[in-house]
Amino acid sequence: MNEAQRVHFKNILLNWRNELMEEVDRTVHHMQDEAANPPDPADRATLEEEFSIELRTRDRERRLIKKIDSTIELIAKDDYGFCDSCGVEIGIRRLEARPTANKCIDCKTLDEIKEKQLGA
Repeated sequence: MNEAQRVHFKNILLNWRNELMEEVDRTVHHMQDEAANPPDPADRATLEEEFSIELRTRDRERRLIKKIDSTIELIAKDDYGFCDSCGVEIGIRRLEARPTANKCIDCKTLDEIKEKQLGA
């Protein structure tokens, strides 16, 4: 992978991370604004369920932010774009689709097959 491609993927990851952080800020403000305790039990339950869904979404995004940060570190170390399992280059098209990918398509497919077999 050349320098221009590394810069391209780093910019994609940084923009993605910034968007996720903005969502976190919006969630905090939304939850602070909506923190009223409605007297109706049904309204209260609806509000609690909405908060629960929103918090689960933010938790997934928090884990994604960690993965984005570790991927940015790989770019800095010039170790980005190689499969963790077999060491082969992952491929630009796969990285465009999933910039945080750490396995080539063949290894990822094998992992998914193994997961299905163990889960069945």
